[in-house]
Amino acid sequence: MKPLTEAVPDNDETYRQIAEAIAFLRQNHLEQPDLATVARHVHLSEYHFQRLFTQWAGISPKRFLQNLTADYAKAKIAATKSLLELADDVGLSGPGRLHDLFVTLEAMSPGEFKAGGAGLEIRYGVHSTPFGPCLLAQTARGICNLHFLEQADMAAAAHLLETEWPGATLVADQGGTAAACGSLRERFANPSFAADAAHPLVLAVKGTNFQIQVWRALLRIPLGGLTTYQGLAAAIGRPTAARAVGNAVGRNPVGYLIPCHRVIRESGEWGGYRWGLERKTLLLGWEAGQQQRQGQASL
Repeated sequence: MKPLTEAVPDNDETYRQIAEAIAFLRQNHLEQPDLATVARHVHLSEYHFQRLFTQWAGISPKRFLQNLTADYAKAKIAATKSLLELADDVGLSGPGRLHDLFVTLEAMSPGEFKAGGAGLEIRYGVHSTPFGPCLLAQTARGICNLHFLEQADMAAAAHLLETEWPGATLVADQGGTAAACGSLRERFANPSFAADAAHPLVLAVKGTNFQIQVWRALLRIPLGGLTTYQGLAAAIGRPTAARAVGNAVGRNPVGYLIPCHRVIRESGEWGGYRWGLERKTLLLGWEAGQQQRQGQASL
C-alpha cells in the first residue's frame, strides 16, 4: 500500500487522484462512503484530500457530487434550452463563438477535408492540464486537435495524428504548442479571463458539413450549461437526427474548447464521451463549481 502523503502533486497526478476518487464514489454511491473512506482510497489524509479537491474543483467533494445528480442535470438542460434557441437568431453558418471562452471555429474546405491534410504542416505537443495530459496540435490557421490522453506519450500522440491526418507533415514541437496550451490552462484557472475577447482561440478543423454544423451548435452552450442529443438536433433544425448528431458529437476533434462534454441523455445520465466517462464527470462537475463560484463572487 502506498503511504499517505502531504506532497502537492503536479497537474496530471492531481487529475489521476481526483478521477480515482470520483470513480470510487460513483461505484459505491449506495454505501455513501464518507470523506475519510474516499481519502484513504486515494492514499491521502482526510485533511489533504479535502484541501486538494476543493482547490481543484472550487467546491467541496460533497457539493461536487450534488452537481452530478440526474435532477440537477435536468434543471440545467431546461435552463440551457433557451440559449440554444438563440442560435437560430445568430445563425449557425457563420463562425461560432463559445460564450465563455471566445473560441472561433473555421472549417477547412471540402478539398482539404478529402485530402486528409495533404500539404499541411501540423505541429504538436503533449501538455499537462487539470484534466490529465493532452495532445494539442495546430496548423498555421489554428488548433486542429485537442485530445485528452491517459498518459503523456508523444509516440501515441503521433500515431493518433497520423490516423486523423494521413497526408499531413507532422512536426513534434513541444515549445511551439506551449503558448496555446498555456492560454488554455489560464482559462481553466480563471474562467472570468475568458470574457476578454482580445484573446480568442482559433480552431481550424476538418469534418463533413453536418459535423461542422453540429460542432458550431456546441459552441453555443455556455459554461455550466447542458443539453441533450435531441435538443442539439432541434437546435440545428434536424429534430429527427438525434442519432446522427450523437455520432457527430463523438467525432469532435477538439476536446473541451468544442464542448461536447455538455451533451447528455434525456434521462439526466451522462452518456458516453470520447475521452472517458470519468473525465466527462470531472469536467461537468468542475464547470458547475466554477459557475457557482462566479455567482457567489457577483453577489
